[in-house]
Amino acid sequence: MENRLAKASDSAKTSEEPRGPGRRLHGAIAHRLGTDILSGKYAPGDVLSGEVAFSEELQVSRSAYREAIQVLTAKGLVASRPKAGTRVLPRDRWNLLDPEVLGWAFAGEPDIEFVRNLFELRAIVEPAAARLAAGRRDKADLKAMKEALAAMRRHTLTTEGGRAADRDFHNAILHATRNEALMALSASIGAAVNWTTQFKQRTRALPRNPIPDHARVYDAIAAGDGDAAAQAMNQLVELALDDTRSAMDA
Repeated sequence: MENRLAKASDSAKTSEEPRGPGRRLHGAIAHRLGTDILSGKYAPGDVLSGEVAFSEELQVSRSAYREAIQVLTAKGLVASRPKAGTRVLPRDRWNLLDPEVLGWAFAGEPDIEFVRNLFELRAIVEPAAARLAAGRRDKADLKAMKEALAAMRRHTLTTEGGRAADRDFHNAILHATRNEALMALSASIGAAVNWTTQFKQRTRALPRNPIPDHARVYDAIAAGDGDAAAQAMNQLVELALDDTRSAMDA
């Protein structure tokens, strides 16, 4: 990471308002710091290195470091005060459902309790969403779900294309609820689905093909059977949690 940051910093050091590569650089810095915070390298209450020390250590511009801190601040991970420095905030202040924060959590070895929390959230939200979708979906919704399923089968979940289709499938269900509050969760649910799927196959192949589980959800929604849709989605989430536990124990 340090080499990548150093290489990307060349264009950022020439200006206090970096363009292009500078924006990529502050994203790389935010990723490094965010991953360190989510992994526990920096604990709540810890003070991060000052911008001068950090900039000199990695040979990056101070403006890139400040922009990275602004990203972390917006996500509730840190707070900066004059003379007091940048301090890591308590975990209950973190925006853990932010898709980027979820990515940082899974960049290392995720905490099993956090993984369990994500699946509990999914178990609460997604079966209810599937039930609503069964009663409110239209032809366009079913077409989006069916195309996503076809892409999952074509690419498989071992590829980014297949995982993108998986996200599209879950997003289409939330959209079909016609509930704006549920639809607002689509990015977070999609990120949780994506990162847990990637995590499950980091050290070995997926223990089970989950695409038939998705097909059962689709069939129930297409049939307009809310109870069956909720049951199928609940089973999908439970089996995904079992697979994830198995991956963490491996």
